[in-house]
Amino acid sequence: MKKCQVGDRLPELKIAVTTMLVVSGALATRDFQPVHHDRDAARAAGTKDIFMNILTTNGLVSRYITEWAGPYAQLSKMKIGLGAPNFPGDCLIFTGSVADIAEDGTVRAEVEGRNSLGVHVSATVHLTWVTEGVPANA
Repeated sequence: MKKCQVGDRLPELKIAVTTMLVVSGALATRDFQPVHHDRDAARAAGTKDIFMNILTTNGLVSRYITEWAGPYAQLSKMKIGLGAPNFPGDCLIFTGSVADIAEDGTVRAEVEGRNSLGVHVSATVHLTWVTEGVPANA
């Protein structure tokens, strides 16, 4: 179980937004919309390039939290808000903080992922820690 206090800052995490990440994230989440893998289709839709889908963003927020919280963390709730698109060639930088700790030990963390265009994602994540048995992600 991780020791934390309200106000603790989570360590920064930088993720290179590559074409491979955008396309493989869309394929892994079965999101076959052309704007996530076909540059011509994305440009025809009015964007400069393919862009990351929300399910990949959700996965990256989960990764950010669980890398901080450790293998015994169990996410119970996550609320995501999207902002600026995530295009290949950019860098997504996650930051966060512990916003609240409930009496039952549930931690509420506030997370932000920014790229060169601004805030790509804002998230609120609720998590607890498994205290016995196998890690939550085993």
